[in-house]
Amino acid sequence: MLGFKRIVIAEHERGIHLKEGSLSDILTPGVYRFWNLNYQHRVLTYDLNVAEFSHAQADLWLQQHTDLCKKHFQVVETTADQVALIYRKGHLHSVIEPDQQVIFWRDAVEIQIEYLNIREQTRVELDLLTQLQRRKLTKVLTAIHTVEVPAQHIALLFVNNEWQTSLITGRHAFWTYQQSVQTEVIDLRTQSMDVQGQEILSKDKVSLRINLSANYRVRDVVKARTELDGYAAYLYRSLQFALRQVVATRTLDELLGDKGALDSTIFQKVSAELAQYGIDVINVGVKDVILPGEMKTILNQVVEAEKIAQANVIRRREETAATRSLLNTAKLMDENPTLLRLKELETLEKVTDNIGSLTVYGGLDGVLDNLVRIKPH
Repeated sequence: MLGFKRIVIAEHERGIHLKEGSLSDILTPGVYRFWNLNYQHRVLTYDLNVAEFSHAQADLWLQQHTDLCKKHFQVVETTADQVALIYRKGHLHSVIEPDQQVIFWRDAVEIQIEYLNIREQTRVELDLLTQLQRRKLTKVLTAIHTVEVPAQHIALLFVNNEWQTSLITGRHAFWTYQQSVQTEVIDLRTQSMDVQGQEILSKDKVSLRINLSANYRVRDVVKARTELDGYAAYLYRSLQFALRQVVATRTLDELLGDKGALDSTIFQKVSAELAQYGIDVINVGVKDVILPGEMKTILNQVVEAEKIAQANVIRRREETAATRSLLNTAKLMDENPTLLRLKELETLEKVTDNIGSLTVYGGLDGVLDNLVRIKPH
C-alpha cells in the first residue's frame, strides 16, 4: 500500500528500527508495517550467525535506551589489566583485548566469557596458545611473547625490566599487553672462553703476545644475570686483567720455564672473584706465548750456544775418561811384561789386517822383536 513500508524479520535475524535516525525499537522475528511517509522509518537487519553487534551509535543507545539494550544485547568490557576469552559451543571464538568493549546479541548462539587478569596472570597457558594459533587470531598472537627453552638450559623472565622467575626446559608464553616482557635463555653446560692476542710487557720489559683459554659453568643463573651487567663480558675482563697482572710480575725466563704456575695463579685470582656471582671457573690455561721476531732470533742463538756448550762439556768429559783409562792400562802393562807382550801381539794383528804383503827378515823372531817394539821408559 502506498505510504506503508513492510519489513520481514526472519528467525535468524534481528532488526534495528530507526525513526527519523533515532533508535525506536529492536525487532524480533515477524512481519512489520510502518507508515513511511517522508521515509522517516528505516530498519537495519542483522544476522544472528554473527554474534557481535556493531553500530556507530551503539554507545549512545546503551546510555539512552538502557532497558531495551539490556534485553537484547550483552556488553563485554575489559579493563587495562584484562582480556576476555569468548567461547561459543565450548570452543574459543575470539579474544577481547584490554580497554575494549564488544556488544553481543543475546539471542545469538550462547557464548561463555572468561576474564583473565594479565597483571596477576602473565603466563598464557599452552592449551590456550594452541587454540589461538588454530583460530589464527593474528592480532592477539602478536601480543604474546613465546620462548622455547632447550634441554640443559634455563630462561629468565623479565617483566618491565624486573626479574620475575626462572623457566625450565619447554615452551612458555606470556601476555605483553600494557607491559614489556623479555626472556633470556642461558646455557647451563660447561662453556669455553678465549682471550686472544693480549699484548703484555713482562717484568724484564719483553713484549709478549699471549692467548688464554678458560672453561666455566654458570651455577647460579639469577645471581650471575641480575648482579652483573653481562656475566660473559665480566668474565672476559677478569681473565684479561688477571693475565696482565701475573705476566707483569714475571720475567721471560720464568714465564717460559713454568707455564703451569702461571695458569694456577690466574685461576686462583679469577675463580675466587667469579664464585661470588654464581659462576664456577673450572680451569684456565695459557695456550700460546708469542715472542717478537728479533726476540725469537736471540733466544734461538742462546739455545744454540747452550747446546754447543753442553756438547763441549760432554766431549771433554769423555776425553778425560778415555785418557784416564789409557793411563790405567799403561800402568798395568808396565807392571806386567806378559800383559805388555799380549798388547804388542794384539797391535801386530791389527796392523797385519791392513797390509797386503810383508817381507820378513830374521824369521819369526824378527817379526816379534823388530816389527812391533815398545820402548820402556
